[in-house]
Amino acid sequence: MTTELSALLDEVRRTVDRAATAEGAELVSALHSLRRLRERLAALEPVLITAARTAGTSWASLAPAMGVASRQAAERRYLRLQPSTTGEATGEGRVDAERDRRAGERAVATWARANSAALRRLAGQISALDDLAPDARHDTERLDIALGANDAADLIDPLAGTGRHLGAHHHLADQVASISAHTDQLRDDALRARRER
Repeated sequence: MTTELSALLDEVRRTVDRAATAEGAELVSALHSLRRLRERLAALEPVLITAARTAGTSWASLAPAMGVASRQAAERRYLRLQPSTTGEATGEGRVDAERDRRAGERAVATWARANSAALRRLAGQISALDDLAPDARHDTERLDIALGANDAADLIDPLAGTGRHLGAHHHLADQVASISAHTDQLRDDALRARRER
């Protein structure tokens, strides 16, 4: 990729250096190269930001490097650059979708922390089962890991994952289904509240 970028940049520089005497077709070709160069460079930005975030760099530290004034603006720019995973066509749509998702997750986390004892009790009962099919192993291992974590909110997804393996344990399956329905409702309520503001 660096060879391609160098070649495009060289072509643009050569044409700019002699712009006053260059022919129209040459200038148009340089403009095409400049556009391709911009597209290639723009594609690198989200890759670098993702890598920096994975390495633990804060949004506040990234903001100046990205040419924005705040951590919120840095995150917003990043979300605009990301390809849509939610069907949102515009950058602003992706920003709104991410904020909606986070509002829902905050509501679920708050509820999970308030109901920590019940969630941990249910997770412990499911973890203690020794008659689940072998294909349940991945989901029960995830549940065991979440059970050992400090935050009860970490139990929500693993509990939902075990639900499909609890066919012979109707009372546990019903509790998992009830929690999943309740957390879905919490997400919907948070989304509705955000949109009504």
